[in-house]
Amino acid sequence: MSERLAQVEAMFDRDRASQAMGMELLDARPGYARVRMRVRDDMIQGHNTCHGGFVFALADSAFAFACNSHGYPAVAAGCSIEYLAPVELGDELTAEAREQALAGRSGVYDVAVTNQVGAPIAFFRGRSRRLDARL
Repeated sequence: MSERLAQVEAMFDRDRASQAMGMELLDARPGYARVRMRVRDDMIQGHNTCHGGFVFALADSAFAFACNSHGYPAVAAGCSIEYLAPVELGDELTAEAREQALAGRSGVYDVAVTNQVGAPIAFFRGRSRRLDARL
């Protein structure tokens, strides 16, 4: 594994928020990350489906690992999400983040969130901004 990708794994190891939600980092390479999370009982809201904030957090985590995969620390400059389908208790969600553009210190990433049968759940777009220092 390259040093940059080892740094992404180290970033995940320090990410108590993603770990508390049961996320798993499945894959990471330059400009790409894939993260999985199973929907638990404590993620269900008043309509008896998964709270959208958890779906957003999964996509945001995949985005974070993808935009930090080049060896430079990067933070979100903005992001949005489009929800397509409800998520049920026990569903296994996968967020796959792909870099669309990287110009100077700015990047654009698209994240597709799917369920255990590959059905689309949400699409997320994130804009990143690199900080000056290396990871």
